[in-house]
Amino acid sequence: MPELIPVLEGEAVQKKVADLGRKISADYESCDLVVIGVLKGAFIFMADLVRRIRNEKLITDFVRATSYGTGVNSSGYIRILKDIEVNIRGKDILLVEDILDSGLTASYLIEHFKQHNPKSIKLCTFIDKRERREVEIEADYVGHSMDSGFVVGYGLDHAELYRHLPGLYILELDS
Repeated sequence: MPELIPVLEGEAVQKKVADLGRKISADYESCDLVVIGVLKGAFIFMADLVRRIRNEKLITDFVRATSYGTGVNSSGYIRILKDIEVNIRGKDILLVEDILDSGLTASYLIEHFKQHNPKSIKLCTFIDKRERREVEIEADYVGHSMDSGFVVGYGLDHAELYRHLPGLYILELDS
């Protein structure tokens, strides 16, 4: 049976989201901001985050990309399963990820969105985990940094399980 080791309780998660919302609000006060969440993992984080961003011009959209399947390691091959539907030309883009791990998906999506000629693209991730980073990429906004461990909860999953948990946990799988 897998073991869940607490990393952040739900209240601590919400404090970090509120802090990110304040920083992003200050940086994008009167900009045409498009917040793009990466499905499925970022949907809970993004929902909480956009409620904390003060910007009357904010619009949202989603992209669905995959590189994991049901495993714990990235396949290295990125597929876009659902692309954005809004026009991002000339707009400020905030790409919202649940976790920045290998960096492959975020790098791929940033390059993909550049083809639409946005004004700017910045990256926001709830978890910045450098253990398996494969590409040079830095998030502009980070909720929580950690060195290692397979994290679940608050939108992050293992084989589609654990997304609903309000906190973050390291999942210890039986060997």
